[in-house]
Amino acid sequence: MVSRNIYLQLALRIILITLTIIASTYFFFNKQYIVGSVGILILVGQTTALINYVNQTNRKIAYFFDAIKNEDFTLRFPEKLSVKSLEELNHSLNMLNGMIQDIHLKKQAQEQYYQEILRQADIGIFTINPKGHILYANPTVQNLINYRPLNHVKQLNQVDGKLYQLFKDLKPFDNTIFQLGNERGKRELSLKCTPIQIEGEQLLLVVVHDIHKELDEKETDSWVKLIRVLTHEIMNTITPITSISESILNYFKTGNQLTSPTNFTEDEIKNTAKGLEVIKEQGNDLMSFVQSYRTFLSVPEPDRELVPAHKILAKTKILLNEQKDSFAVQIETLIEPQELELFIDQKQITQVLLNLGKNAQQSLQNQEDATIRIIAGVNEMDKKYVQVWDNGPGIPPELIDEIFVPFFTTKNTGTGIGLSLSKQIMRLHGGSLRVVSKENNTVFTLAFD
Repeated sequence: MVSRNIYLQLALRIILITLTIIASTYFFFNKQYIVGSVGILILVGQTTALINYVNQTNRKIAYFFDAIKNEDFTLRFPEKLSVKSLEELNHSLNMLNGMIQDIHLKKQAQEQYYQEILRQADIGIFTINPKGHILYANPTVQNLINYRPLNHVKQLNQVDGKLYQLFKDLKPFDNTIFQLGNERGKRELSLKCTPIQIEGEQLLLVVVHDIHKELDEKETDSWVKLIRVLTHEIMNTITPITSISESILNYFKTGNQLTSPTNFTEDEIKNTAKGLEVIKEQGNDLMSFVQSYRTFLSVPEPDRELVPAHKILAKTKILLNEQKDSFAVQIETLIEPQELELFIDQKQITQVLLNLGKNAQQSLQNQEDATIRIIAGVNEMDKKYVQVWDNGPGIPPELIDEIFVPFFTTKNTGTGIGLSLSKQIMRLHGGSLRVVSKENNTVFTLAFD
């Protein structure tokens, strides 16, 4: 409606100017110079009025956009004018100004809402541009690092030189743990980096989390689980020894008096011999249990070297084929890229893969199309990994958190330290051992840093 009225105003003015030009020309050709001169004066006035009309409209629009640019929403245009088109233009500009003001206020409220969430978050969050300037840092990260205000990564050099070097070399998708020591004690900081782009500028979003409390809780939980398993195993071994010892002692004592050798029957002598054999066996089992505990605690530091992935996977496949029982298990290997090399202790990692493979074989008994796949590759974060996959029944959800606990086992044979020992070996390699399991799909992943 506004543009239509302005269009009509301009068209009318241009038509009047054109008619004035024609009339003035006509009078000049007929030598009526006075009337022609009056026409020229009228033409000058009409042209000036047209220019002022266009400039007035342009100035209003220019003022409007300057006010919006400067976030000044107090600008108001009069809406009661003699010129209908300008009155409607002013009304439309005022309406648009009000709409933009509402959007701006909502945006500010939303920004304050998100900023408050970031300020109250238990994790530290800040963003860094390519020049090292810290564009935003919430109070949590300032408390964790014990420095404020944070404006540039160079300030971290005053906190800890190693921390500054770490942030200086941060790259997208980096994930690391740093131990920060200060007058408040030691903190285990977990740092995760994510690239983001805002208004065409590449930034690095860094999330900092103090995992010391979580580590303490997990350590306590691990000790509770370990003590529970140790107590269970030791009690299972000691209880028969105590019971049999009491039975044998009853043969040799009546009250406080020793039984005469002549009073022993043949059955009592046989039962005594059998009882002593059981005590010996239980003692040997307890010795084996203690020995396995010593093995778990004395894993040597890895003697690492570059080993072609195809070499260790082929060796593991051969060893697993020798371990297979009467049922058929198909063992496959897959390496991508083919020239992949792993910086590992070959003996220790072979032991880990063999243990995982044996567990997979045992889970595949009586399974149709039983298959084990050993896969080596590089993930999207450029980290090398080896996976052991099987299509067995899977690990029950209630046991998934228990399988790495030392001496925990659901099998009738074995010590229950295979998986915990494997995880210990991966920890010494600076990597991790994780499992994801569901029906017909169990994957153990060895991740190397």
